[in-house]
Amino acid sequence: MKKKQPKKKIKNKKKNNYSETTAFSNLDKTSNTVTTPKRSSSGIPKYVADRMARRIFFTAGIPTILGMSVFVVSYFIVTKNIAEIPPSSTIAISALFFLLGLAGLSFGILSASWDKEPGSFFGIENIPMNIERAKAAFKPATQNFED
Repeated sequence: MKKKQPKKKIKNKKKNNYSETTAFSNLDKTSNTVTTPKRSSSGIPKYVADRMARRIFFTAGIPTILGMSVFVVSYFIVTKNIAEIPPSSTIAISALFFLLGLAGLSFGILSASWDKEPGSFFGIENIPMNIERAKAAFKPATQNFED
């Protein structure tokens, strides 16, 4: 015995075939109506970020590279039988360089001047002002306004 199969319904519905240009032109018309408000303050200015990057390279990058090179130099000295270096001293010296790099990272960020002019060579005078800016960034927005 055969089961009854349902009849297929044929619809005379036409599909709307849009060309790519028509579809995308309609999309462009609707997307132009939405505008996003621009903020007056969008973070760190580019010249300040560049200044921070230069300071970070010298104050954090060089000690970090030295921290990694301690392992290579220590390996070379031990394998050539120049001196006997205990592994604990290799790790301690490397850790000191990495800590110096971490301190240099903080110094490089906090010592950068936010003025158009670059400021002094070390930028120590900018550290207290930049610490206050960092503290203000973590306060709620209502507390940042002065009365």
